[in-house]
Amino acid sequence: MISLVDDLPVYYESFGAGRPIVFLPGWGNANGEGRDVHEPIFASHPGWRRIYLDPPGTGQTPSRPWIKNQDDMLDVLARAVDDIVAADPAPATADPAPATGDPAPATGDPSAAPSFALAGTSAGALHARGIVHRDPTRILGLLLRVPGVIVDRAKRTLPADDPSVWDDDYRAANQRKQALYYDVAEAMADLQFLAAIQTDVAKYSLSIDPRTRLDAPTLIVTGRQDVMTGYADAWGLLEDYPRATYAVLDRADHDLPIDDHGLYQALVDDWLTRMDQKLGQAQPR
Repeated sequence: MISLVDDLPVYYESFGAGRPIVFLPGWGNANGEGRDVHEPIFASHPGWRRIYLDPPGTGQTPSRPWIKNQDDMLDVLARAVDDIVAADPAPATADPAPATGDPAPATGDPSAAPSFALAGTSAGALHARGIVHRDPTRILGLLLRVPGVIVDRAKRTLPADDPSVWDDDYRAANQRKQALYYDVAEAMADLQFLAAIQTDVAKYSLSIDPRTRLDAPTLIVTGRQDVMTGYADAWGLLEDYPRATYAVLDRADHDLPIDDHGLYQALVDDWLTRMDQKLGQAQPR
């Protein structure tokens, strides 16, 4: 499906019907990994319309020269989200397979768009926090997976790289995930466009501080062996999210989950249950 932002067709996939929940992938990645990790969880959580976006320059969403920095990227994503959640839901896709449609202009007043939940991975977590900053009253819940908190890598608090943590089974599973998702995403991405933003800290940063209090159920999941964004810097986010669960998973790096989806999916299941309970859609545990 397509949401048109000016002259840019933003591709997304949509499954199910009900309250919208939008998934934003990491920098340079398309929507497939997030879809396949999260879709099984919704078998026990009906009533959610799951929306998986391809950001500009990734997957089936092209780049545009007028997107010059992270502010521009965030603006495109925020406008696309407003358009998608405001529109009448398209017929639900029965299985997680791509669906396409003709571009349509944005409709409705964004300020009147319904509430929605957000889930962001890595740089997608920064985008999610930026969208929350714009209007936290619309956010039903927030999931931050391996969030990028500090843009300048030299200033991040990172664990030491310890290869002894990984066994052969983990390495094999990691290679399978790399081939299935990340290699495919890299082949589809506009790497020159993405690198022009990512390699310049000023361009890769948001011009505003996305810190905003959010009183909705929140989940922050980090990896103990994540040498890309780490786990320690995300601890400081808890002050913004009084309803947050914070988890540091051992034997987990920036690509979590790899060979054991069960613990991560249990945490997301709990997050969905907490949102359902707050919305009056589930019985207390």
